Amino acid sequence: MYVLNDEETLLAESAADFFASRSPVSAFRHLRDSNDPTGFDRGLWREMAGLGWTGLLVDEAHGGTGFGHRGTAIIARAMGRHLVASPFLSTAVLGSMALAHASDDMRKLHLPRLVEGELILALALDETPRYAPSFTAMTAIPDGDAFVLSGEKCAVIDGHVADCLLVATRTAPGPQGRSLFLVDRKQPGISVDRLSMIDNRNLARIRFDGVRLAAAQLVGSHGEARAILAAVLDAGHLALAAELLGIAEEVFARTLDYLRQRRQFGVPIGSFQALQHRASLIHCQIELAHSAVMAAARKLDAGSADASLQVSVARVKAADAAILATDEAVQMHGGIGMTDELDIGLFLKRARVASTLLGTPAYHTDRAACLLGF
Repeated sequence: MYVLNDEETLLAESAADFFASRSPVSAFRHLRDSNDPTGFDRGLWREMAGLGWTGLLVDEAHGGTGFGHRGTAIIARAMGRHLVASPFLSTAVLGSMALAHASDDMRKLHLPRLVEGELILALALDETPRYAPSFTAMTAIPDGDAFVLSGEKCAVIDGHVADCLLVATRTAPGPQGRSLFLVDRKQPGISVDRLSMIDNRNLARIRFDGVRLAAAQLVGSHGEARAILAAVLDAGHLALAAELLGIAEEVFARTLDYLRQRRQFGVPIGSFQALQHRASLIHCQIELAHSAVMAAARKLDAGSADASLQVSVARVKAADAAILATDEAVQMHGGIGMTDELDIGLFLKRARVASTLLGTPAYHTDRAACLLGF
């Protein structure tokens, strides 16, 4: 089992206390029931920024803490336990990792704003319903000193509220012909459709119709999107794995409480051996997922050659644990587990969506096999 060091323990305890008091599951219910136009609490986001959590992957020179991927995993795990809706994944993880590869001028302009919670970013990558990070058909055609961007992106996390979009596009044919641009969402020619998912979080479909981009909007250099996105997406995979781990842990804790309290035939139902066996299996899967997630975080921070492999292993193990824990929670709670009165259904829906964002467990199983040479 992975044991947190003193620094990690302090961050984990701070996150647990903060989200328990400032963003319990009831706060997510309020966002859902009020059909909040942003889908998250901007005040809460500013508080997270004030605690330094938006700058965990940003170096100190640009206002961040440089805590690393272990920090994002710890925060995402705590968010999973409380169903916290925020642009943490899209901005503090995917966005900050992308800007880390930008020019000095772009980093100086945007990273401090991101760390302060004033800039929300969204990665516009997918163009088909199925996650396919290597597929890019959208083109940015050179026009003098500028580029003209046309095409459509789907499943853009927080795309409806982002100030800027990180758009993967094709500037030349071949696998090395993809580039990444930083685009103001309000530039002429951009239209955004907000899409609400079953977990009441938001994606966006974004259309680009002849959007003119300056060369200065390139993130990195021409043709570097493949390398940049590899680092960006591994960071995102880890954060989602950690969130799924948090979901599994919280649902399991609630289920154990119910098994201790619910009585049948004069005894707690947790005394029934069949339910004990099922609970033991969930516990084992959660412990495996915990070790896999934190091992992946360490390898990413260390720049290990097999970090991508470990990240996909963590995604699969965390998704399996979350799906098992939420399925069994519904079963063990009985009929009431299917109602909106309990929070179990909210966790179940989020687990289903989070396990498919940036690749399903099947995708990551295949990716791990390919990285192992199969």
